[in-house]
Amino acid sequence: MSFKIAFIGAGSIGFTRGLLRDLLIVPEFKNIQIAFTDISERNLSMVTELCQRDINENGLPITIQSTTDRREALAGAKYVFCTIRVGGLEAFQTDVDIPLKYGIDQCVGDTLCAGGIMYGQRGIPEMLRICEDIREVCLPDALLLNYSNPMAMLTWACNKYGGVRTIGLCHGVQHGHHQIAEVYGLDKKDVDIVCAGINHQTWYIKASYKGRDLTGGLLEAFERHPEYSRTEKVRIDMLRRFGYYSTESNGHLSEYVPWYRKRPEEIPEWIDLGSWINGETGGYLRVCTEGRNWFETDFPNWMKDPAVRYTQENRGEEHGSYIIEGLETGRVYRGHFNVVNQGVISNLPDDAVIEAPGYVDRNGISMPLVGELPLGPAAVCNASISVQRLAVEAAVHGDDQLLRQAFMMDPLVGAVCNPKEIWQLVDEMLVAGEAWLPQYKDAIAEAKQRLDAGNLLPTRSYEGAARLKVKTIEEMRQDRDQANRNAGESDKGKDREKISNGLE
Repeated sequence: MSFKIAFIGAGSIGFTRGLLRDLLIVPEFKNIQIAFTDISERNLSMVTELCQRDINENGLPITIQSTTDRREALAGAKYVFCTIRVGGLEAFQTDVDIPLKYGIDQCVGDTLCAGGIMYGQRGIPEMLRICEDIREVCLPDALLLNYSNPMAMLTWACNKYGGVRTIGLCHGVQHGHHQIAEVYGLDKKDVDIVCAGINHQTWYIKASYKGRDLTGGLLEAFERHPEYSRTEKVRIDMLRRFGYYSTESNGHLSEYVPWYRKRPEEIPEWIDLGSWINGETGGYLRVCTEGRNWFETDFPNWMKDPAVRYTQENRGEEHGSYIIEGLETGRVYRGHFNVVNQGVISNLPDDAVIEAPGYVDRNGISMPLVGELPLGPAAVCNASISVQRLAVEAAVHGDDQLLRQAFMMDPLVGAVCNPKEIWQLVDEMLVAGEAWLPQYKDAIAEAKQRLDAGNLLPTRSYEGAARLKVKTIEEMRQDRDQANRNAGESDKGKDREKISNGLE
């Protein structure tokens, strides 16, 4: 069996290497073609060298095609993985720091809120260019498997405007599934779930063990858990008030809703600083910065470490390899996928990108009907979908009025800022992102005029309620294992996969 898989944004040491391992563990895939592409020649070279070493030491007859020419990598591909962050850490820094001047305290800033909206404005035009390349040089009906955030916005744009069949993939459902099993003292494989909603706001509407319902006791189980009772306070409070557990981490979820990060003095009550993902101000930006610095410094030691073994016990839980295995071999795989709704969840809009259970085999990807979400979770999702729709249309058409409306409708931005502040915030973020926002050329010129004219609303010098400093290389060397894990966490869709709309 031979076919071609292309990785766009392949210059990431953890994600690319892990996903390649998962693919090449499949017995039928020992002769597939692999292509890596990235705009960073240096990072691409390092990751290719590491992954080729793994392939060679596992005795496979595969030579990675590695090129900075995206169309060359895509030529003849049947499947395409995409893990990009347009603008890299430079743009990501503005996504976090500028909103802080207006009191908007984000942990991540890559899905919703001010940072997520602007991330989408940079990413959507590039995703549409990727779709154009796929249409022109890939095999007909090539499948785009998108891992980049903002997941729903990018997947929405590709399906509506890109003309390419696109599935969005995320591992949030798997992580929460593990947690549910853990709080009951069970193995994940023995706990059945149905999880539905939108990416990063997906709800475990059913959980059972040997036919016994588990959802009714989840609140008590999480409240008594020694770790999660400290680290998942937002998720537990949402479970308490909406009746269902949500997929995303404490830090992510806290910035998607209006209640937990709008008053600086209250933020510490809802977060835990043991890990960035539990709510640290700018936590993901810190992790990505440390991960980039460590990757570039410590790479020679990765080559000295043992090669990854392509054995079943080493296979990860990312959906991508299992989807391709199901499509190519006919083995049935059940996962949770981001797709255009089209009635799968009946009380969410048909045009929205939802996350729901799906099945894969040789006949394709099938999405069973979920029916209605419970009213409370549906209301939370619908608020976010309105923001996503506005942001997608704004990015595609370069319409700064729709962009400002997306900011207005965002739950946390709206909870913290008044309309005049939002207008000025958007002006600042447009100007800061000029290098990656060519569709807003005229709007940026007008924003510059307003900002230069003076008479601006006062802002603050604010580091956030819970910000930690970036570790130095020397500090990271004290715990290399932790630094390596950190580099892996910062991989997917981050600066090593940045694409800059043709600008280096």
